[in-house]
Amino acid sequence: MDKSTPRNALIGHQMALLTIIGFWAFYALILSLRAALLDFPAQAVLFERRLMVGLVGVLVTWILYFGLRIAGRQSLSSRVSVAFIGAIPCAIVLASANFYIFNLYDPISLFKDPSLGRSVEDLKVQLGLSFWQEIADISVTHYFFLIAWSSLYVAIGYAREVQEAERKTSRFAQAAQDAELRSLRYQVNPHFLFNTLNSLSSLVLTGKPKEAEAMIQNLSNFYRTSLSSDPLEDVTLAEEVELQRLYLEIESVRYPKRLRVKINIPDALMGQHVPALILQPLVENAIKYGVSRTTRPVEIIINAKSEGDFLVLCVVDDGEVMDADHVGGSGIGLANVRDRLEARYRSAARLDTKLADGGGFVAMLTLPLSHRITA
Repeated sequence: MDKSTPRNALIGHQMALLTIIGFWAFYALILSLRAALLDFPAQAVLFERRLMVGLVGVLVTWILYFGLRIAGRQSLSSRVSVAFIGAIPCAIVLASANFYIFNLYDPISLFKDPSLGRSVEDLKVQLGLSFWQEIADISVTHYFFLIAWSSLYVAIGYAREVQEAERKTSRFAQAAQDAELRSLRYQVNPHFLFNTLNSLSSLVLTGKPKEAEAMIQNLSNFYRTSLSSDPLEDVTLAEEVELQRLYLEIESVRYPKRLRVKINIPDALMGQHVPALILQPLVENAIKYGVSRTTRPVEIIINAKSEGDFLVLCVVDDGEVMDADHVGGSGIGLANVRDRLEARYRSAARLDTKLADGGGFVAMLTLPLSHRITA
């Protein structure tokens, strides 16, 4: 059982009681102001009796409230039906109490001149108003008054349900987004591990134990650093660049004569926050399509700059000329980056790719600055 249920029920009772008392206090006030403007006699006595009717009204409306509360788990139309139907007997009970308090309980004391009281009774006889006609007439007035309160209560209750549903929807959406981000983040490491283990296997088979040992050490450092961070939290650009250095050191064991690395990032941008390992698929893509497909040295450049409120990160290689179809970046790694940007920033970030002049490939990330750059 939900431990918060008693507390929520208490809040419902308090809200209902306050609105009921407020409604009937308003009822007594309006009628008293009307009587004062019309200069009715016996104002004090009339006010006392209105309070008596108001107290009966509070009790009857409180009973109606419990009927609405029982129907609280039903649909909105069912609750409205309960309100309209339940208000009928409540209005009749109120009308009967009103008739008794103002007509049967010491009616003469309401008037300064006792004969006036008798003339009023005579007037009722002349008008031909029976007891049940008077009850019906008063019931109609109280019925609409009760419907007004019931509508307010049902509307408030429904609004609270809508707000709670919106909060739950928001929590579910956030949980789904977090799960998506975790999933996309963890797609990076297994893909990279698969490639690295293949390279490590090649080094062992070709009799290069020192290179294999260096790769194992760098791999250990890479995973120790990358897996220690929360997939939902960003890292500084300095931390991200350090991860890419570790990755490139691993790859440099595979391509000691072909891989060249240059990192050009202003110190002022190193404190900006970016999603962890967001650059790794781009660097891996440069290795896969730039370095591995040629026998000449290939330079991979990682640079960054700020443009207005955005941080622009580029991974450029000067490898062989590639087919124009590759520009769209339909591979798993680039698709992963786009999905992560969409999940994290929506339309505020993007990944653009193009062929570099004279050969090679350019991958450019544009994402919002995490904070303003200070001089």
